Amino acid sequence: QLQAYGRGLVQARGCLKLSCKASGMIWSTFTASRLGWYRQAPGKQRELVAELTTSGVINYQNSVKGRFTISKDNSRKTVYLQMNSLEPEDTAVYYCNVEGPYGNYWGQGTLVTVSS
Repeated sequence: QLQAYGRGLVQARGCLKLSCKASGMIWSTFTASRLGWYRQAPGKQRELVAELTTSGVINYQNSVKGRFTISKDNSRKTVYLQMNSLEPEDTAVYYCNVEGPYGNYWGQGTLVTVSS
């Protein structure tokens, strides 16, 4: 149900915007869901990067604070992750996550590679 876009190869200090569309989800379910972006680097566990809770609270992993921004567009049922000042350590497969009243859904993962 979730389709992620925005994979790419960028240089350090560059930027990239990921998007994730919940095309198969009804609007009311999307707006009632917690939205998140996770990432998994090679040889590491999947980790939370940013989340937008149902009450509107936004949380970021410490390493991305001030550089990444999570946002959503309810009308498009889409969640975004704007990534600025990218570092090689940000290289990973990024996954969007929608945790709603009827289930927990994951996008297919999109690869972000940051070259030094």
